[in-house]
Amino acid sequence: MSKFAKTLITATVAGALSTVAFSADYTFKFQSSDPSGDKNFQIQKEWTERVERMSGGRIKINLLPVGSVFKHTETLDGIKMGILDGQITATEFFSGKDAAFGLIGNTVGAWSDTTQLLQYINYGGGYELMNELYAPYGVKFIGGSTTGVESFVSRVPLDGVEDLKGLKLRAPEGLVQRVFAAAGAAPVNLPGSEVFTGLSKGVIDAADYTVFSTNQKAGMNDIATHPVQPGFHSLPLIDVSMSMKKWEKLPEDLQEIMTTSVRDFANDITTQLRIADQKAVKVAQQDPNITIHDWSAEERKKFREIARTQWAEFAKQSPNAQKVYDSITSYLEENGLL
Repeated sequence: MSKFAKTLITATVAGALSTVAFSADYTFKFQSSDPSGDKNFQIQKEWTERVERMSGGRIKINLLPVGSVFKHTETLDGIKMGILDGQITATEFFSGKDAAFGLIGNTVGAWSDTTQLLQYINYGGGYELMNELYAPYGVKFIGGSTTGVESFVSRVPLDGVEDLKGLKLRAPEGLVQRVFAAAGAAPVNLPGSEVFTGLSKGVIDAADYTVFSTNQKAGMNDIATHPVQPGFHSLPLIDVSMSMKKWEKLPEDLQEIMTTSVRDFANDITTQLRIADQKAVKVAQQDPNITIHDWSAEERKKFREIARTQWAEFAKQSPNAQKVYDSITSYLEENGLL
């Protein structure tokens, strides 16, 4: 056999082995609710890579940024139709389908830190409830995460509930707007992509947007120089879920890998964002033009009391929403969080 033939055979065999080694048994298409340039998306990509390694290459998740196939409010439909296999998204985006998603997705004023929400999801009944809510859509809730208690961006000083009265603020539709309206503010419908422009032109005075480090990086604190940090209002549930049909085809060991990896992802993203926030706060504190406002425990309690009245009103919108309300308030009461 010629040297050329031996080389060709060696290359062919190596190529075949390479194909076997890197050909996943299960390939999924997930869509994120975050743009590709965001730190959130980058951490989500790290999760998909970790799943591939943990599964020995048997699972491959192709993660697409927000809007790639469906709008962020329509990925649940995309999974139901079989066009998407899964999603990493904020559950509150589906409040238009059922108020229950809005209530469990962002129980405004309920959680003071990320561990409280994650404990409820993992050990307080939230995991089971999310799977019950998703069942009619043919979707499996693999696990929950969050980002961090969101900072509050403001052009004017905010030191308590009284300062919210008459404030023109951007807030997502649904429960968030209801709570701020009940506190005396004037909520404005504005897409996240227009928050910076709205603040810079004075269309809004403040915004419920995202965590401090992301706001700082986007230059929000340069034009809205009175951020509230730590935030007092919003801690969104970020859920990782997928087609139930695809989930049921996974062997038990791969299901366990997926479940465990999401809990690791939750710890990873909350930790990374907390570190990023701490660094960003230090930078902002050195800027004489930025004043960080930290609400007192008394003012936070006042806001929560207002929020709780709106939870109860929101719960009246559907039987599922009432079920969420009963579950969360029971958990908060049993754990001394109300």
